[in-house]
Amino acid sequence: MTSERPLDGDTLDASTAPDSAPASAVATAPPAVVDRPAPGGMGGQGQAGRARRTTSFLSLARAMFLGFRRDRAGLFFTLLFPLVFLIIFGGLFNNTGTYKQSVLEVGSVPLIDQLPADARAELGQVFKITKVTDRAAALDKVRNGDDEAVIEQVGDRIVMHYSAADATGAATVQGVMTSLIQNANVDATGQPPKFSLDSDSVEDKSLSYIQYITPGLLGYAIAIGATFGATSTLVTWRQKKILRRLTLSPVGVPTVIGARIVVSMGIALIQTAIFLAVGAGFFGLKLSHYWWMSIPLIFAGTLSFMSIGLLAGAKAKSMEAASAIANLITIPMAFLSGSFFPLDGAPGWLQGLAKVFPLRHLNTGMLDVMVRGKSPVSVLPEIGILLAFAVVLSTIAALMFRWDDI
Repeated sequence: MTSERPLDGDTLDASTAPDSAPASAVATAPPAVVDRPAPGGMGGQGQAGRARRTTSFLSLARAMFLGFRRDRAGLFFTLLFPLVFLIIFGGLFNNTGTYKQSVLEVGSVPLIDQLPADARAELGQVFKITKVTDRAAALDKVRNGDDEAVIEQVGDRIVMHYSAADATGAATVQGVMTSLIQNANVDATGQPPKFSLDSDSVEDKSLSYIQYITPGLLGYAIAIGATFGATSTLVTWRQKKILRRLTLSPVGVPTVIGARIVVSMGIALIQTAIFLAVGAGFFGLKLSHYWWMSIPLIFAGTLSFMSIGLLAGAKAKSMEAASAIANLITIPMAFLSGSFFPLDGAPGWLQGLAKVFPLRHLNTGMLDVMVRGKSPVSVLPEIGILLAFAVVLSTIAALMFRWDDI
């Protein structure tokens, strides 16, 4: 699902100034580098030392972002690739009418032909009824999958012919015809129906399909950017001996880690802005009043996915292996976390398994504050889970961390 993205800058020498060392800035990881030799330090104390540290931090952050911007493969897989799914799903399912089942009416079917005008109009919203006279030809069309069913009436008996190959279409036609027959039986008694059903959506009727898929696909985009960015950074820097050189550089490792975290979060915000702009501009996306609460969720999610990248990068000895491990984690996680389709109809054990993945909690939290209009307090548990996930995996990655290839 992604490509191997080498760092834009191949060297980071101890004598090189921070702002002259551009590097791929897709993402890095939370502070998992804990067992390192003492760095040379920034030098100086007080205000002068803090000023130098700030300058180094900003220079590093700028170099990392420029490296990301120049990495065309990274730009594609981080920004454009996930956006393609939003455009496809938004174009296919947003503002679409009800699919009409194609039904062939053989001869005269009084149950349908004698319906009142309003009932016939409602039936026309779900059925496309075509009157035919050739019964054999009609059955062949259903058998070939051209139409969903053939309806004919023999006396008081309604006969429906369908193909077992199209169980979904057949079930829809059968359900509607059963309802018509029950209503006709009630009318024949001369008594009004005792019960009726009124259905109403619990969400705002102004909501459209795009509002339900945007949080999930945005979460998937953030997962790709943070996971693969951290993985490629760690593996490539180890292979090029940049990690070892950092121990002798006046730029301390905490400064490098902090700069990469900030840049990674900035990239996640860019992804968010693009997704929301495309959704609102082309598909009528509407957000709730508390959509802004998705920003801290995104920050926590970025740290969580960066820790996954750290773990993959700590274990892998090459970029090929790192990409394989990251793909093995992110692709199943996206499907099991509801990024592409809801899991409401999934088995209970599968829904329980989905809660193991941080992407599931990010998707749920963003859906709550972006679409469902829940209060900011309601997503605090999700933020806590994401941060805890980042801490645990970063700790494991730190124990597995190597400065050099073995």
